[in-house]
Amino acid sequence: MNRLIYLVICCLFINLSSFAYYEDEFVNKSFMNEKLCKPVVYDNYDYQKTNKIKVKLKITESINSENDLYEGQILKFKIAENVYFDNNLIFKKDDICYARVETVISNGMNGIPASIIIGNFKINGIDVSKISVEYEKFGADLSLLVFPIKWALTPFPPTGSLTNFIKGGHAKFKENQCISIYYYYP
Repeated sequence: MNRLIYLVICCLFINLSSFAYYEDEFVNKSFMNEKLCKPVVYDNYDYQKTNKIKVKLKITESINSENDLYEGQILKFKIAENVYFDNNLIFKKDDICYARVETVISNGMNGIPASIIIGNFKINGIDVSKISVEYEKFGADLSLLVFPIKWALTPFPPTGSLTNFIKGGHAKFKENQCISIYYYYP
């Protein structure tokens, strides 16, 4: 009975802090004489309408997540084929496109694959906000193979732990490999 009362009192004190009133002095001083207005809301725009065209890109040089690939590196792509919209040529074959390596995640233990995230695609004459944000490439995911083996070997003491040293695959782009991004049009 004493434990129950103690538990109820502890829960009460923990939950009382969520009802505490907090006033931010810095915000109050900073915006004391400021007139805050309501942000612009675009009511007439259909946010569910997503008209997009697939743009195929070929990388001009091979890259690998285990080599000297670094975040912020600029990659060069070529447009693989002409892209038309309403019989107008939007992207011409072999035009140059640049992109930036945003994140490189190395492969890990237990078969976890490496990952390369490429973003900030720039094509001459095209607004950056109308191109898909990023493209992600994964290495070979061996975790679906490693975990069942690990659990099967766990009853035999050190053998289950040895599967921890199996690493996943590296993310690779071969020269002239195609990727697809999207161009969003109104």
